[in-house]
Amino acid sequence: MSKYAIIVDPLSTGQEYPAAFKEAGKIPVAVLSGTEPPPAFTGSWHPEEFEHIHYLTGSVAELAEELRQYEPEYLVPGAESGVELADALTEILLPGTGNVPELASARRDKWQMAQALAAAGVPRLRQFLTSDPAEAEKWLKENDLIGRRLVIKPPKSAAGDEVYVVFEDGDWRERFDRVLGRTNKMGLVNDAVLIQEYAEGTEYLVDSYSVDGKHALVDVCRYTKISRGDKIGIYHRIDFLAADDPEVLALWPYTQQVLDAVGIRIGCGHAEVMMTPDGPRLIEVAARPSGGGHQMVSELATGDNHIKRTVAHRVRGEFRDSFDLVQHLRGVFISAVRDGYFRNREVFDGIEQLKSFHWMKILHEEDAVVPETVDLFTCLAWVILIHSDAQTLDDDYRRVLEMEAAIVIDEA
Repeated sequence: MSKYAIIVDPLSTGQEYPAAFKEAGKIPVAVLSGTEPPPAFTGSWHPEEFEHIHYLTGSVAELAEELRQYEPEYLVPGAESGVELADALTEILLPGTGNVPELASARRDKWQMAQALAAAGVPRLRQFLTSDPAEAEKWLKENDLIGRRLVIKPPKSAAGDEVYVVFEDGDWRERFDRVLGRTNKMGLVNDAVLIQEYAEGTEYLVDSYSVDGKHALVDVCRYTKISRGDKIGIYHRIDFLAADDPEVLALWPYTQQVLDAVGIRIGCGHAEVMMTPDGPRLIEVAARPSGGGHQMVSELATGDNHIKRTVAHRVRGEFRDSFDLVQHLRGVFISAVRDGYFRNREVFDGIEQLKSFHWMKILHEEDAVVPETVDLFTCLAWVILIHSDAQTLDDDYRRVLEMEAAIVIDEA
């Protein structure tokens, strides 16, 4: 049995893997998909956690040969940027043990994702990928979407980065031009633009863990997101649901079809699904742990999470077929409504006295210049509320919203 655990891009949530594998008796090995982390993940790169670090500087085959010295039994992706490389290395070093190699791009590229769903007969949103506005207009006309509400985004991004809504009769070309050619927070140039019909409904996060094509739930959350201008998908609140909740029972069969369609056979799955009047529709799916601090809240709500499931399976051969909701948890994402100086950090004084208060992190000091919140990367603060009584949770949540409404940000 190998004494090493190889983690591809141990960034974002993946930064939690080294300690978890060490605790299980394994030596973590870091593999970076570039010479440095993508811009969005720079702060989560902790090279001091590793005795051995490898970088993709040449071919994937050359990197695979470097890694053979560890006699690897598995490789795991830590962040979105490492998904494709982890798949490719697994197929070279441990052929037949990973996800379906022919569908690798469908686990990262949102257009290929939709194509895979179409090929598998899984219901999906209408969408189109192009770098040509004339092609885009032709497709919109053919699908009777001219003048309708649309979503425009890069095919490869994360955490709501550069996701825009075009309102009815809005100027979709302006948003198209805004995305095309820009370098996103994954460090990738948007060489094409994804145009998608707007999905009305309630959005859910569905986390899973798979072994040999058998899928199991890790947690399910109901999202509340807000819009500001033409930016949509700004995270505002999450509520964890029980495995036997009717909402979960309606989502899970569809999500398993999605996982099969994109070829996820082993490891973490992270799906965002909209429950529309026509039934569930995929927003996107990823073959890695959920990010944005979700591992901490998942463990608080269920006693488990993606990181723990991965280590339990990879090191001890364990596989859980579902999850237990051990306590009701609501996460609140505090937004900054504009760029500027954050003047009144004290607005949150007394929040610790709320009956359901569990944890808070304010990401900026008093008088710091803060960015307008437009995605998960630019939240001003996070609050976690936990309580057995739903009414208490709701009352405290309203108090947090009052504090958020009183935030003062002066023009920079």
